[in-house]
Amino acid sequence: MTADISTSAPGTLSLRERKKLRTRAALVDTALALFTERGFDGVTLDELCEVVEVSKRTFFRNFASKEQVASAPLEALWNGLRDDVEHLPFGRVPVLEALQEALLEVLARMDDGGAWVTRVRRSRKLAERTPSIAAYGLQYCDDTSAAIEATLQRRLGLDPADPRPRLALDLLVASFHAALRAWTAKPGTLTHAGLAAELRSVFAALPGALAFSVA
Repeated sequence: MTADISTSAPGTLSLRERKKLRTRAALVDTALALFTERGFDGVTLDELCEVVEVSKRTFFRNFASKEQVASAPLEALWNGLRDDVEHLPFGRVPVLEALQEALLEVLARMDDGGAWVTRVRRSRKLAERTPSIAAYGLQYCDDTSAAIEATLQRRLGLDPADPRPRLALDLLVASFHAALRAWTAKPGTLTHAGLAAELRSVFAALPGALAFSVA
């Protein structure tokens, strides 16, 4: 697994690791800027590597495809949750609530002065108009949910056929995407704090949504 941008404290990393993170961030920022300006299909991998001044070998050490580099901002968030679930203190609150708290904590780590927010906004707009990025995102979401589900089953001692972990995860993912849609639709400047507030609002609405009915 490659390191994620915006998830590691620079002081805890070696010089080599910091250089790798800078290269990765440069690839993400340059790709998103070029894809936004010229369209996803209007930028070749060779052109992207030339602008960042890295080899294709270096690119593939960090990303499997153009679709992945375009999806990197939100992957950093969900990869952080996947890793954190391994160490969550289950038992004091319901599992869904523990996952909600964990996602909010990972989101807080993405607060880097606005760079991550800019990346997310550009990535989301690209996915909306690029079928291959959207398809990649769906597959990534399914794969990551399956990995987190397996961790929950193992840590909680559950039967693999127990549907509750995946249902909790699906509610978590749906909540985040509802918050993301509402956040990106708001007028004015998008902020990290605004996304966090929107996510808390959606989490608060979940109990009512589960009991929602029309007379």
